[in-house]
Amino acid sequence: MSGWVKVARKVLRGLIFISMRLCYRLQVHGREHIPRQGAALVVCNHVSFMDALILGGASPRPLRFVMDQPIFDSPWLKWWFQLVGAIPIESERRSPGALRRALDDVSAALRDGEVVMVFPEGRLTPDGEIHAFRRGLEAILARDDVPVIPVGLAGLWGSWTSHYGGKAFKKYPRRFRAPVSLRFGPPLNRLEADDMALRRFLEARVRALKAAADQDLPGRRKARSLL
Repeated sequence: MSGWVKVARKVLRGLIFISMRLCYRLQVHGREHIPRQGAALVVCNHVSFMDALILGGASPRPLRFVMDQPIFDSPWLKWWFQLVGAIPIESERRSPGALRRALDDVSAALRDGEVVMVFPEGRLTPDGEIHAFRRGLEAILARDDVPVIPVGLAGLWGSWTSHYGGKAFKKYPRRFRAPVSLRFGPPLNRLEADDMALRRFLEARVRALKAAADQDLPGRRKARSLL
């Protein structure tokens, strides 16, 4: 990676984080769980189209996002995705060999000591709940046994960039500076997953962090105090 790209990504990350702080009342917990150097894989629940911006701004290191090829190919945003190092992925049905190529790109990034971010649900939640993680995590970790950082995100369900009340962007924003909580968990010790399928284990971790993030939100805290 060239020096100017590193500088550009650092500046962009700072600007994004400031923007997210202005748009949302953002709480971030556990940033220290992202290793200061070396490769890591970050996994998070997927609530809205703002998730990547919030995660990218909140992370102390640049994140290489894995994203759908059709979104990556957006004529207005492709330059941005290329600049931040997004990794496009296409279904095997649409493009034979696409999954292998994406896994090669992910592996190359990890072996270069970068942090890669994936949304294992593979799509935005249609109902606000976390859905089953899809295949792919095992394939990534079979190639590169790196630390896995689970993340839980809460507060964006109901926003105009989520599928609440209809498709994202098909409605007007209803609230400015909504409270949002992001919780990074401790890195996964692979030995802990021996008695449970890896995907289920990671999904359980993310669910627990998302539940904790839910409790950070003002309405949840008030409801809890009334019990």
